[in-house]
Amino acid sequence: MKKNVFFILIALILLLASCGSLKEEGKTKEANNKEIVTIQNLDHELKITEPPKRAVSLNQHVTEIMLALGLEDSMVGTAYLDDQILPEYEEAYKNIPVLSKKYPSYEVLIASEPDFVYGGWKSAFTEKGVGTIEQLKKDGINAYLHESSNKVAPTMEDVFQDIYNIGKIFGVEDRAEKLTNKIEKEMNEIEAKIGEVKDPIPVFIYDSGEKEPFTAAQNFMNDLITRAGGENIFGNIEKGWTSASWEEVVKRNPEVIVIMDYGEETVEQKKKFLENHPILQAVKAVKEKRFVVLPLSAGSEGVRSTIALKTLAEGFYPEKFLE
Repeated sequence: MKKNVFFILIALILLLASCGSLKEEGKTKEANNKEIVTIQNLDHELKITEPPKRAVSLNQHVTEIMLALGLEDSMVGTAYLDDQILPEYEEAYKNIPVLSKKYPSYEVLIASEPDFVYGGWKSAFTEKGVGTIEQLKKDGINAYLHESSNKVAPTMEDVFQDIYNIGKIFGVEDRAEKLTNKIEKEMNEIEAKIGEVKDPIPVFIYDSGEKEPFTAAQNFMNDLITRAGGENIFGNIEKGWTSASWEEVVKRNPEVIVIMDYGEETVEQKKKFLENHPILQAVKAVKEKRFVVLPLSAGSEGVRSTIALKTLAEGFYPEKFLE
């Protein structure tokens, strides 16, 4: 009888051990079944099995999005500033290795051992940039191209979608939601100050060019100018940035000229060129010297949208922003 009890006890112990083993095995399998985040990014698809830990950002506006989302600890490199980083992100930015003044070479990028590359402009993912998205994918590196900077007629909602996508990729959706809500609230407050505009101010955006002007058509600047109570004189052209003619600028007679501030040519040089151009002397904006200066970083599709909108609105309707 004692022997039977002994064998029964042994059998029960083995059975319980077996059940415990099966339970642990189930946990392991469940842990290995990681949730895959799938994002359609323009013409390619990303599959993210875990948040990137070694990200590299290319172009200032996407770098600032990363920093605004508090992702500096997940970054091993950055490159290509247009001007100074926003003051609130300087502390975080200075701890991230700067790989290059402009785009790093493919070799320099790979040496940083990235698992994710975030580009602002299409030029980032070319042979003159860090290499193509397909090339990076072959090396096991996911790449995301900022959609709102690379499509015709983007709106603020497109910028928000980019921020949501990055939040999803890095598992910080709550931060993305908080950031976009903050930007939207601030922009709504600026638009409320402007009020209803029955006759939008005709605006010419001067990027560069002397023989012919390089200007904004249906890019993000178009949306910002509309929100600020203006009308882009070349907003009817279905392109992002485009070349025009000085004769057409005169014909469309802008009341305000927005000068994009970046590159080696200074704002003063650009302004002097416009003021002294013989054909522009009859243009209302030139006659009245109504120029608004906007850094390229502010006019890009990122976290400076509020700064850009406020700058434009104050330039178009200064009387509405008097303290």
